[in-house]
Formats: sequence, C-alpha cells, structure tokens
Amino acid sequence: MLVEFRVKNFRSLRDEQVLSLVASKDKTDRETNVLHTGITAAPALLCSAAIFGANASGKSNLIKALQYMRGVVAESATVIQPGQTYAVQPFRLDAISSDQPTEFEVTFLRDGVRYQYGFAMTQQRITEEHLLVYKAFKPQRWFERWFDHESGKDVYEFGSALKGPKNLWESATRPNSLFLSMAVQLNSEALRPVFDWFLNHLVIFNEQARLNPQVSIQMLQHDDTHGKICNFLTSADMSIVDIDVVFHKVPGQTVQFDLVGGKTEVRNEEIEQPQLRFYHQTEQGKVMFDFLEESNGTRNLLFLAGPVMDILSKGLTLVVDELDTSLHTLLVRELVQLFHKREANTGKAQLIFTTHDTSLLSAPGLFRRDQIWMVEKDSLQATSLASLAEFSVRKNEALERGYLTGRYGGVPFLDASMGMVH
Repeated sequence: MLVEFRVKNFRSLRDEQVLSLVASKDKTDRETNVLHTGITAAPALLCSAAIFGANASGKSNLIKALQYMRGVVAESATVIQPGQTYAVQPFRLDAISSDQPTEFEVTFLRDGVRYQYGFAMTQQRITEEHLLVYKAFKPQRWFERWFDHESGKDVYEFGSALKGPKNLWESATRPNSLFLSMAVQLNSEALRPVFDWFLNHLVIFNEQARLNPQVSIQMLQHDDTHGKICNFLTSADMSIVDIDVVFHKVPGQTVQFDLVGGKTEVRNEEIEQPQLRFYHQTEQGKVMFDFLEESNGTRNLLFLAGPVMDILSKGLTLVVDELDTSLHTLLVRELVQLFHKREANTGKAQLIFTTHDTSLLSAPGLFRRDQIWMVEKDSLQATSLASLAEFSVRKNEALERGYLTGRYGGVPFLDASMGMVH
C-alpha cells in the first residue's frame, strides 16, 4: 500500500508537494474508506484519493511525476546507456529551480514492512539516493548515496542491515543509473521488494500508458473469470447479463524473415479477430448488441474491469489520470465504492485519480475530507497540492458548492470585464 508520495521541482511542481494516504483521526466512514495495516507507524491508510483542479493546474503533472519515478527505477540499469541523458523537466519559470535537481520519494508498505525510498536527479546524472526500512518502529538506513562536487564522484554509506556484495553493486552503478536498480539487476534479493513494488504493485493509466483491452477480453474467454467480468458490469447498475467472445476470420498479413537468405516475405493470410456481443436483460426479454453499439462508457468500463479485478484481488495501487473523461459520473462512483467494499477489495488495494467531476464531492458517503485533494497554480505558475482536511470544513458542509465558489482553491476564476480565465 502507498503511504506517501513526495515530489519537488518536476514540471509545474516547483516546491515540494506531498500526497499522503495516511488516514486522519476522523471517524467518518472508517469501516469502509480506511484500510487497517496492523503497523504502529501507519495504522490506517485510505482506500482512495481524488484529486480535483482546473485545467492546466498541474493535476496530470503529479501523476506524471510518479510515472517518471517508476520509469527511472525500471530502466536506469538496463535501458539507459552510459552517458545517456534523461528528459526530466524541472520547473523552468525561475532561474534557480531550472538549475536544481528534481526530487522524488515514496513510502509504501509491503509484507508488513515500511519502505521509504527516494532519489534526486538532473538530466545528466543521479545526484542523491536513499533507502530507509522500518522492520520495527526505528528505521534502518540501508544505503545512502550522494554526488560530491569537489571530488566529482559518488559517495556511498551502507547500513549493516543491507546484506550482499555492496561494493560490487556500487562499482557497477553508473552516474546515470540508480543503485537500487543496478543491485537488483545483479541479483540483490534484499532490495528486490522495493524494485518489484514499482514494477508490479503500482499501476498507472494516463495518456502515456493507456488501458489494454486484451486483459478483459482474455478474462471473458475463461470460465472462472467470465462471470466475474459480467458481475463487475452488473454491479455498476447496467442491464448487461452476459458477454460473448466470438472469433471471425478477417484478411491480414504476416511477415516472414529468412535470416539465412536475408529475405523478407509478406504473406496475405486470414487471422482470427475477437468480437464482443453484449446481452441486455429487459422486461421484454434478452437483447443482443454488438461492441460498437455500446456506449463509450460501457466499453471503457469493460476494458477497466479486468485490470481492476486483478488489482482488487492482489492489493495493488491504481493511479488514473482524468478518470471521469472515460466514465460517466455514476460509473466513477461505483468504481470508487468497489475499493471501499471489503468483500470486493479483498487484497487491500488503493485507487488514486484526478478528476474534473465536482458532483463526486456531493455524493453521500463517498469520500472523507482527507480523501479529497485540491490542486491549483499560483501567480508564478507553480502548482500546490492540499488536502481538504487542511481546511476548516463543517461536518455537513456542501463540499461541491464550497469548491465551485473557490473556498478550497483548485478552480479557475473569471474576470467579468475581460472574460478571461485565471
């Protein structure tokens, strides 16, 4: 489970911004919206968090920051070549920030252990990296690395709790690669849970990483998961009672490579292409619709169903940018509530998403105040992030009205004389 994400000097996020999933002491909806960890340092974490803000306020940059951190962890030891530079973008609207490193840090729980891992980087190199591990209340500093400008070299300090050939891992770590990634590449079992969390426990969907419809289509072809997909759609108050996958042969091409002769042959062949048929139950009986006859919302929910079911059962962290652009308001509510239901969220999964849909604020019992986050830009175009729990909000206050009137920030305001958005 994600405990906290910190980022500084990434795109519009000039100053350090903190997204925390730690539940406040508020007792509202605690049995549904809060996950109990059994760990003293972080006993209660939130099942979900919704991030609101105007267009170009920086909501997407927060998601991209986490995605960029994930990408550096995944690729710095294998894909990034010696001397290759990064495309990381610091805040460019002041001279000081544009010359400073970009900083990332995540804190998460895995198998009863709390990990706090972060690094700082420029386009040329990693400038700092650290890992704290909380196997008890007191942290163990497993390693710390920083760039010494005087010597022009990286300096490492290791804790005794980190086992393995640390000197070998250090010597193999290039200036533009992470020690974490290189050590795991060289078979560090101790550091693998941290590396693995980024690759396999953090799922991000946005314009750069779109949903793969094949996940849900493949699940529909297996008896043990077919019913679960249909039940998922039914739980969203749809009339769909069944979905069939049928295969039709369509014209296609295959490419054959002859490595010995150095020839390439393109063959025209028929290939099997899956087609979906949806069955709706009404008082008049059952009616079948083709895939293209269904609404975009239904199609998007189907493609989301497979990944979400996997995430709920495995206890992963799902991050979605602009969830409301692909789903109707009522479907977004149903999706959020799946993460709040104990019988559905068996793995203690979490959902974090950005949205423009202010009607979610008025949905009864959907969110606690600490699950609602506001993003806005100041006069210098720097993004700030704040939880609604930081505001003096009355228990029964109309949150949507308060948000739209600008009480909590996160919305544009109009200049009546100029008709301009600020």
